[in-house]
Amino acid sequence: MKYLFLFIAIISEVIATSALKASDQFSRFWPSVLVVVGYASAFYFLSLTLKVLNMGIAYAIWSGVGIVLISIAGVVIYKQKLDLPAVLGMALIIAGVLVINLFSKSAAH
Repeated sequence: MKYLFLFIAIISEVIATSALKASDQFSRFWPSVLVVVGYASAFYFLSLTLKVLNMGIAYAIWSGVGIVLISIAGVVIYKQKLDLPAVLGMALIIAGVLVINLFSKSAAH
């Protein structure tokens, strides 16, 4: 269940961040509402995750996976480009998240 809550927190944050760009500096109503609801949901579900998962581990996974997903959203939704160093850096982030989950005893709170 802890990873389900963390997954919901990550997806909520990615939706909110994508809507933040679409809100055009909070000048568009519905994207602005989505930003507020998305971030509120993200922090709520992250707080539930922190009841059962080490804070550093949860935040590392949340931010790392969030970076990768929001970058993919930027490419798909906003047609932004990623260069090779950006892709390699995100591959290292994914590798770090995998190392934490597969080998760290701290992840098994």
